Amino acid sequence: MYWKPNPLIIIGLAAASAPIISQAKIYVSVDQAQKVLYPNKSLTKNPIIITDDLQDRMRSASSIRHPFKGDLIWRTTEGGWFIVDEVVGKHEMITYAVALSPSGAVTGIEILDYVESYGYEVAEVHWRNQFIGKTAADPIKLNKDIQNIGGATLSCKHLTDGVKRVAVLYDLALKSQNQASKAK
Repeated sequence: MYWKPNPLIIIGLAAASAPIISQAKIYVSVDQAQKVLYPNKSLTKNPIIITDDLQDRMRSASSIRHPFKGDLIWRTTEGGWFIVDEVVGKHEMITYAVALSPSGAVTGIEILDYVESYGYEVAEVHWRNQFIGKTAADPIKLNKDIQNIGGATLSCKHLTDGVKRVAVLYDLALKSQNQASKAK
């Protein structure tokens, strides 16, 4: 009996052993994002403790299950905020920064790290600019006040929910710090 190799099996074995190529990209560092979002402004690190209650309230407002870490928060002398957060894209984490005005309105967003092999269009300026002026009072919902990008739906949804979470964080925890600073 003569054995003849099946070409489909050979192709399948070759594909299984091929390396997975990803489009990991670091767009800007935290320092660079701070300079872009707050040019010529002094920022002071202002970490906060995220209690279980605060975490739960942020989750219910945004649907993001990944816990928020309160250690990457900075404040300007004028009361603006610079907050670094991360959300899951489709499979991998997206690290991004949100700048908030002293009143809690989004003034800008920068993507720091994007590891997914697709959906990177969320880093484009025209998509990120949709968030400018939004506050926790706005829906900040995909396909409501934020447009989707075909082929990047999960990244769009999760980043949108992440920005909502940051806006809610301002209302629940950071606004009171601004009010306390004004009272001094």
